[in-house]
Amino acid sequence: MANPISILLIDDHPVVRTGYRRLLESTEDMTVVAEAENGATGYQLWQEHKPDVIILDLNMPGICGFETIHRMISKDPTVRILVFSMLNNVTMVHRALKAGAIGFISKQSGIGEMIHAVRQVSMGKKYIESELATAVAMHATRKENPENPFDLLTKREFQIVKLIVEGNSNSEIAEKISISPKTVSVHYLNLMRKLDLQNTTQLIRLALNHNIIG
Repeated sequence: MANPISILLIDDHPVVRTGYRRLLESTEDMTVVAEAENGATGYQLWQEHKPDVIILDLNMPGICGFETIHRMISKDPTVRILVFSMLNNVTMVHRALKAGAIGFISKQSGIGEMIHAVRQVSMGKKYIESELATAVAMHATRKENPENPFDLLTKREFQIVKLIVEGNSNSEIAEKISISPKTVSVHYLNLMRKLDLQNTTQLIRLALNHNIIG
């Protein structure tokens, strides 16, 4: 039997590390050789253990995930890093891959996806979580074939965009279209993800550029 895939886990939440360690080691072909709670310790353990795959969070105290990736890649361009993060949008995927990671999954991904991702990355193959991969592909298509990005939205999401541009608050939007403020927030998060935007100012600018008014 081949040697199991050796893994270094870098995440500042011990409960998360414990959970994923149990998950990974429940398979016959994986073993976690070390854990770290921050980028600096992770970098040291990587040099000590030389694992096949590094599973790395982005948002950590001290040295962030991006800087950790940069330091490792500068030392060894062949290092195989799988990012798993709550920051699951197209911008973060692009930044992580540009920094040198070859895999990206969100912390909301399923158990099977994590296992599959580790196996793919261990072989040096790029892997992006299926849902995020679709968003990345759509983003690339929009760049190659620039059209109206608001075509990606549902009728309800587009309605909310127009109301935001008109200067309405969440509660005002909720009242005008007879839904709860919480539902407005959910639609807002979904449309911002589809448009790959970070804040309302960017949304309003984009809407005005495309004459989304009134």
